[in-house]
Amino acid sequence: MRPSTIEQRRRLYQLARIVIARHYRRPLTLSEVAKALASSPRQISRAYAQFGEVTFREDLLTRRLNVAAQLLVEQPAIPVRDVARLVGFRQAPHFAKAFRHRYGLTPASFRAQGRAYAGRGRISRETSCLGESLSEREARASRVC
Repeated sequence: MRPSTIEQRRRLYQLARIVIARHYRRPLTLSEVAKALASSPRQISRAYAQFGEVTFREDLLTRRLNVAAQLLVEQPAIPVRDVARLVGFRQAPHFAKAFRHRYGLTPASFRAQGRAYAGRGRISRETSCLGESLSEREARASRVC
């Protein structure tokens, strides 16, 4: 593959990630992002395959769920169904299922545990809202395997 092709793909991948970061609240599809970037869905898929660790859909889902987790803990007055809508989910049950699959807790349980942990101190980026650091999770995962 030519170096210019690699560089174009890398740029396309970075631009697609920027579109997701800015517009994750909207109902984004691969086709819409491709159109916005004057490209094709296939080219964006290739860019994700070459430079990303996940697919376009997984990248979008991860962004939405990370923002949702932050909102759940930091904004307790916002109902869960509204958090779902704010981060781009059209249906609250779909949001709850995806959230439970990712974090192992329902959004309401996550909120309750996150608030309890936040009450003891500031939540850092390196610590999950449930009080377990990344290294602790990795250590626990290695013991389980």
